[in-house]
Amino acid sequence: MTGLRLAAMDAQDLAVLSAILQDAIVPIGDIAFLPGEQCFVAVANRFRWEGEGTPAGPTPDAGHAGERVNCGLRFLGVTRVAYRGFDLRRRDQFLSLLAIEPADDGASLLLRLAGGGDIRLSVERLEVRLADIGEPWPAVARPAHPVSN
Repeated sequence: MTGLRLAAMDAQDLAVLSAILQDAIVPIGDIAFLPGEQCFVAVANRFRWEGEGTPAGPTPDAGHAGERVNCGLRFLGVTRVAYRGFDLRRRDQFLSLLAIEPADDGASLLLRLAGGGDIRLSVERLEVRLADIGEPWPAVARPAHPVSN
């Protein structure tokens, strides 16, 4: 199996990466800012939206609900990182990534998290790299979000 290897260099690329990473699970212990390298890195457990899946929810009798795979993320040109809505010292906790988007200031990226938290990356340029790591495994459930009117 060959996993995804993608780069985002502009807003359109970032929108694709954001969709691919929607509902990724990120252990707080697997994120780091490397100021000397101007790099923010993370390992995420992402749902393989590009794979074939079944309708939302657990499917114990109908096979599996899709697959998950670990992936490495590198945000380059990062000069500062700010965390909001979670305790970075709780290294055993997990974050659920909802989206990655440019901030209104035009010089930052926002990693939007479930529960209202976020990670703000001040960047000199937009350059994000994603690479799947290892083999996928069956997901317990396909992520689903309630539809609001």
